Amino acid sequence: MAPSEIALLKTCTHYFLHFVFPVFIALVFYPKNWKKVYLILLATMLVDLDHLFANPIFDPSRESIGFHFLHSYYAIAVYFLMLFFRGNIRIIGIGLLFHMLTDYQDFNLWPH
Repeated sequence: MAPSEIALLKTCTHYFLHFVFPVFIALVFYPKNWKKVYLILLATMLVDLDHLFANPIFDPSRESIGFHFLHSYYAIAVYFLMLFFRGNIRIIGIGLLFHMLTDYQDFNLWPH
């Protein structure tokens, strides 16, 4: 594959995992309230606001995990602990951990 094709596939995969795959998570695990759960999962995208404190805001050669404060290992530990609560807290934890997994694969599983 050409580098431009790989970059396009990487970008499509990244945004698919952020915006489309959460629908499947909501439908499989919360079929009765899937719309509400999907909106909560989308709201966890706000975790990327911590990118605004970095200079530059976006750097394709920088891994988000461990760099931005809401993507830190301490924050990820808190997101993991959220799984042991019930209701919306657990859903938020799922969304945040899936976001971290998506960011991890985006940097570590693709050439850059």
